[in-house]
Amino acid sequence: MTQIEFHLPRYSRYKKTQIDWASKVPVHWEIKALKYIAKLQSGDTIRPEQFTEDGYPVFGGNGFRGYTKSFNNIGRLPLIGRQGALCGNVNYSSGYFFASEHAVVVYPKSGSSVTWIGEAIRTADFNRLSQSTAQPGISVAVVENQRFPHPPLAEQKAIAEFIDHKSDQIDQTIQIKERQIELLKERKQILIQQAVTRGIFPDAPMRDSGIEWIGEIPAHWEVMANRALFHERVEPGKEELPLLSVSIHSGVSKEEISEDDNIRGRVKIEDKTKYQIVRPGDIAFNMMRAWQGAIGAVRVEGMVSPAYTIAIPCPRLNAQYFEYQYRTPIFIQQMDRYSKGITDFRKRLYWDGFRQLITLVPPVEEQQTIVKFIEHAMQKQDAAVALLERQITKIKEYKSTLISCAVTGKIKVPGVVEPADVKEREIA
Repeated sequence: MTQIEFHLPRYSRYKKTQIDWASKVPVHWEIKALKYIAKLQSGDTIRPEQFTEDGYPVFGGNGFRGYTKSFNNIGRLPLIGRQGALCGNVNYSSGYFFASEHAVVVYPKSGSSVTWIGEAIRTADFNRLSQSTAQPGISVAVVENQRFPHPPLAEQKAIAEFIDHKSDQIDQTIQIKERQIELLKERKQILIQQAVTRGIFPDAPMRDSGIEWIGEIPAHWEVMANRALFHERVEPGKEELPLLSVSIHSGVSKEEISEDDNIRGRVKIEDKTKYQIVRPGDIAFNMMRAWQGAIGAVRVEGMVSPAYTIAIPCPRLNAQYFEYQYRTPIFIQQMDRYSKGITDFRKRLYWDGFRQLITLVPPVEEQQTIVKFIEHAMQKQDAAVALLERQITKIKEYKSTLISCAVTGKIKVPGVVEPADVKEREIA
């Protein structure tokens, strides 16, 4: 018995079923095939001639070929994904909606609550019916013949009202925690930008950097062009080295790219000399995505794509300090300004552009101190974010279990009144 079942009331009597996801239900509930509770149609079978003028017409036009434009005139309708990643997923329509050939539209029959049937379908988890893991899929015929517990309409409405009320409360709690995560991440970014542009010593004398978008900096810091700080590494790859990536989210990876993450995995270059060697302390950036922040310090020896550029910093520059500086919004914008291309898709930060970029350079010992300060602060922030994310996961699990218990009758929701003769009914 789950914690939810223990703290909420239960029905007086239950009966066994042959339904694996609802093995016991209240004794007065019926068991029906889904096709007797609702009409199901895949998006590609719905035709305008099947409906009245205010019903569910097909939407024509090149932009939506293969889609059905439906109008929901009886309330929101559940849509079940039946192929690909959406297999078993449930969404609700609102007004006009487009149902692709990969979707099943569920039209509840009289005597069925929309919310109850949608959440019951979600609880049933049709993913388990798919016979393919590579490309999950289920047919309408399989779905509509699934057996479902079917409470009286009054109970369905009470369950739906309970689910809507509790879902709103839980979703508000989740939104608060998600906002807390956003604020922590914003605070982390502000802390890093402050550290790499203003330093970490509040009493340090300041001076005008002479650059409008940077503003004041500590008086003893230098402002230098990258041409005075880097030279380019061009060294062919070796067979035994791991292939690394440069991400806009996390900088340079520390291990081999998996085949799933390597979008070019199917056409991976066999000649390893076509790749480029990177060594710890280097800076690597993706020429095509530097303007989005795809730049970082190298921490392990490896190889990168020939589409990347590798820069070796001079002894005056700590690579990790440089990464923190260049992954802040104002320095990403600087890389954007020096990238060439008429559209974002074609932008490239070439070596000549990289050499013109401006970098703030404290004494190297202070750079190392700043790196340690940021790493310590990040550990605390990341721990707080991880805690909130775990809490959100638990809350979502609670919500899912609560809904499952409600639609299968494991709990009796407020407003439900059992039939007077329920105790005398024979258990099937």
